[in-house]
Amino acid sequence: MKKTTPPPRLSREESRSQTRASLLAAAKQLFVERGFGATSLRDIATAAGYTQGAFYSNFADKEALFLELMQERAKMEVGEIAEVFRDPATSAEDVLAALEGWARTLDTDPEWSVLGIEFELLASRNAEFAEASQALWNAHRDGLAICIAQLFARFGRVPPEAPTTLAASFMALAHGLAMQRTVVENVPVGHMTMVFLRGLLASADKAR
Repeated sequence: MKKTTPPPRLSREESRSQTRASLLAAAKQLFVERGFGATSLRDIATAAGYTQGAFYSNFADKEALFLELMQERAKMEVGEIAEVFRDPATSAEDVLAALEGWARTLDTDPEWSVLGIEFELLASRNAEFAEASQALWNAHRDGLAICIAQLFARFGRVPPEAPTTLAASFMALAHGLAMQRTVVENVPVGHMTMVFLRGLLASADKAR
């Protein structure tokens, strides 16, 4: 009988990275299903298949984990948008088409909308967390602002407001639509973001 080769043993760093990823994934699901306040450290560790000790070896508390979870999401989102502008030879219309494709993905995982609401609620009740939360949103806004400035420049247009203001407005739009999902018609966040973005581009003055 042929012996099976055991999988290669993970290094200490690889093992730690895997543990953190599992804890983050478990926390995401539990925060969506139960809410941040109703989810305990033990719940997260158990769902991920680890002990509470493993949790504390990776995160100081639930707040630190939640912050990292949302930071990863924000960085990924800005990174995906920035990738659209990586090739300067890409035409303006092709850039916009790529953004349309990206925008459609916003509605494929509505769990992030729920997490965004949980995140804001926690920040409104915890002054220390609110400071870290604001720093995260500021960084996210600034990253989006760079992409918005690049988009208007690619079309040879002047943004009607400062890119940071536009970025903050689009973030508020997405957040507001997400919060209203259960009380009004379920309007696709990505679609409406592109509707407003196209409108701004069409009405913007040409760069001189």
